[in-house]
Amino acid sequence: MLVALILFLVGLVALTLAADRFVMSASRLSRALGLSPILIGALVIGLGTSAPEMLVSALAAGRGQVDIAIGNVIGSNTANLSLVLGSTALVATIVSRASTIIREGALMLAAMTAATLMLWNLGLKRIEASILALAMIGAGYLLVRWARVDPSAVPIPDDEPVEDIRVGVEWVVGAATLGLTLLGADLLVRGASRMAVELGINSAFVGLVIVSVGTSLPELATAMAAARRRETDLVLGNLVGSNLFNTLAVLGVAGLIGPGTVSNQFHGAMIYMLVVAVAAGVFVLTGRRIERWQGAVLVALFVGFVALSV
Repeated sequence: MLVALILFLVGLVALTLAADRFVMSASRLSRALGLSPILIGALVIGLGTSAPEMLVSALAAGRGQVDIAIGNVIGSNTANLSLVLGSTALVATIVSRASTIIREGALMLAAMTAATLMLWNLGLKRIEASILALAMIGAGYLLVRWARVDPSAVPIPDDEPVEDIRVGVEWVVGAATLGLTLLGADLLVRGASRMAVELGINSAFVGLVIVSVGTSLPELATAMAAARRRETDLVLGNLVGSNLFNTLAVLGVAGLIGPGTVSNQFHGAMIYMLVVAVAAGVFVLTGRRIERWQGAVLVALFVGFVALSV
């Protein structure tokens, strides 16, 4: 058990730290290569922040641990809109943009609902995974198009002059941190799998709760830092974007690498995920903001999710 815990914790730390630096290098390289800040903010940063979920689910699926791969996505989506969003609202009131609610929020909910119906009825085979991956391409197009209309709604990279970006150094750092992120994901999956066996708990619970909370830590750290700076206007948009990438890109890649059937244990969790998404949406729609008491409700919903998953 001790070895499994060490593997999990070392992997989690490596995954969290390396993924954050990888996003920074990817953003800088994209700027140096001439990509517009809008494209970087809407896609590069969004994909980068979902790198932990992507690598963990892909590795788990490749090893036949489909329950961990799927559970990671469901659990991460739920944690983002309950634990992360709720905890952030406890620190500072979260103000939301109308465009985030109407466009990105609706797109996220549609993607999550469609994925739930697909997983419930068909499983995660390569044809379903291909549909999800193609849907991500379409969603990416919409995100870029919307970002061009409202640039303030996406995270814009730092304003460091392009000529000051050392491309060679960033390539090396990017490759190194990507490798470290992959190593961290590998250790995390190995540790989680061993814990499931040694503790006698099913892999669905490991994916839904233990692994998913770990891969959601970068989003939690980013959101809490923004709350402390009273820069909460992009918090909800970032979380919505992360869930969109998780649902379409992460599930799609995992299914292409290691297709499999979906355990009935996930049915309740998928419904709960949608309930949390609707609850967060209702809170935002009622006042364009999430107050502390609403944050407490969202955190309580996450506690309920953990209890349901046991």
